[in-house]
Amino acid sequence: MSTKKIMLKSSEGKTFEIEEETARQCQTIAHMIEAECTDNVILVLKMTSEILEMVIEYCNKHHVDAANPCSDDDLEKWDKEFMEKDKSTIFALTNAANFLNNKSLLHLAGQTVADMIKGNTPKQMREFFNIENDLTPEEEAAIRRENKWAFE
Repeated sequence: MSTKKIMLKSSEGKTFEIEEETARQCQTIAHMIEAECTDNVILVLKMTSEILEMVIEYCNKHHVDAANPCSDDDLEKWDKEFMEKDKSTIFALTNAANFLNNKSLLHLAGQTVADMIKGNTPKQMREFFNIENDLTPEEEAAIRRENKWAFE
């Protein structure tokens, strides 16, 4: 059985072929297809080819049907290995999943970030997210007193 293919084009102009049904996991793409906003080439200019290729890999793996069976355990193991990436790549995948409205990838990426920061101190979290501490020591002490329960 032949399935319809579409092309996705990255910010660098690199194109990727993907089955339309698989691409529909991304609601943004699904809406574009339904609205006939594409001539079989969808511009995904908000992401690099590297990230788009990862999104496609994720969608291909998660397109489970009779022709592509996969157990929940296998998928969970694959997801864990898939997210073994550096922080900036995980953030880029999170942004891509959000832009493309791929809820399962967004959840996976978000959970990965949550697991990475679990148990971190506020200082460690600021360093992780590259957030400057703009509180004076007095303001920080007041916040700690007011929210003592959170620092126990």
